[in-house]
Amino acid sequence: MSAEFGGRSGLQGKLSSWLRGRRPKEAAGDGGREDLLLAAAGAGLPLAPAAHPAGYRCSCDRVGCPTPARHPVSFAWQTQSTTDRAQIERWARHQPEANFITATGMVHDVLDVPLEAGREAVERLLAAGVEVGPVAESDDGRMLLFTLTRGTPEDEDEWWPCELDCHPETMDEHPGLRWHCRGSYVLVPPARLPGEHRTVRWVRGPEHPLPDPLTLLETLTDACARHAGAEGDHEGASWPLRR
Repeated sequence: MSAEFGGRSGLQGKLSSWLRGRRPKEAAGDGGREDLLLAAAGAGLPLAPAAHPAGYRCSCDRVGCPTPARHPVSFAWQTQSTTDRAQIERWARHQPEANFITATGMVHDVLDVPLEAGREAVERLLAAGVEVGPVAESDDGRMLLFTLTRGTPEDEDEWWPCELDCHPETMDEHPGLRWHCRGSYVLVPPARLPGEHRTVRWVRGPEHPLPDPLTLLETLTDACARHAGAEGDHEGASWPLRR
């Protein structure tokens, strides 16, 4: 396998160009934002309003916010999250600056990996004909791969909280693969991050069906391990580190 992907084959080059250059068409203004949010909700991703950038800071009033512009605005975000079109339209129009999060562990999970490791893994998966599903890239150096959830309400014993892997407010402690499941959330595109022109955006939109996370996991962890080795320390470890 390593020999197959060690060189820059024609197929790999095309996939690399596709991943780096492809962007879904995002119409200008609030209409484009609303359409993208409704598309995500239509694919079954439950949404809730989130904080937004205020210059280089967060719009919330928390001093030293650990996740600026990346967290819900309500403590009731898990019950508030919805796919209801009318509610999302109201939120989008009444809160035009807001980002949105999608609550994981209900319908979908998210495998959150370092960007370069994610690009490498997605290239390999697509070349092998594996269904990858929706993928987003963030300008804070992460790739988000949306999958089916690993637990369901009817199968409660298979559920465990995201805290076993990481927690939204302790992400810096987990630089490798993060598995967002029950009790977690991620920003859903389109979203803005603090700083100039920093965003979260789709590279494969929510129209792609959600895959089983286990079909992606081995390739992702392998890519994360190589990414960590290339850095020469634990900054890109392939699995969350414990302190």
